[in-house]
Amino acid sequence: MLIKGYDDGPLVAGESLLPRPGFWSNYLMAICGNEPGASYVPEWFGDDGADADDLSEVLFDPERWPVFRAPAQGGPGVVVIYRNLLGDYGIDYLLTHPGRSHAQHVASWEGDLSGTGLSWDELIRIADTPATGEGVKDSAARLLLVLPLLTDPDLPDTAPARLTAALSEAGAPQDTASTTAEHLLAQLTRRSQHDPTWESPLSGA
Repeated sequence: MLIKGYDDGPLVAGESLLPRPGFWSNYLMAICGNEPGASYVPEWFGDDGADADDLSEVLFDPERWPVFRAPAQGGPGVVVIYRNLLGDYGIDYLLTHPGRSHAQHVASWEGDLSGTGLSWDELIRIADTPATGEGVKDSAARLLLVLPLLTDPDLPDTAPARLTAALSEAGAPQDTASTTAEHLLAQLTRRSQHDPTWESPLSGA
């Protein structure tokens, strides 16, 4: 797999990892990790500790960097890359634009998001308009995949229910999915409130 700017990275398609036990807890639990007094466990996402540990070895393998593609019909999509460089680990988020030959790096996750994010409405548009070709097609998985890019303090009233449904479809227990959704959104919106200069990378596109 070739992506401009990652010529030396051993990129591999990662979409087949999404249904595996342990994926979503590995991917999303970091968002919750800085909330004071909270204790998050893989079971919140329908996983157990052994599954999460096993999959973390796959996700963070320095010899194989998983790539997750969420191209969107008629507009920018997102590519997520596990940048497993020794001493420089992170998750990179790139926007893909129709008609452009290269992806635009917009953010990285290294314990927190650096760069620019997207509004809730932009995340929903990407989640609900999968393009043809390779990549993640399921709207629930697409929403969860782009969720760390949320940088929007003003969410619609429908956001918790929509995220709860996505978590449930991904395997989160019915009795905890809504609580997990609320914690994820609270952490993301709390972060964005500290950045009054927030601006979507899609602004003016």
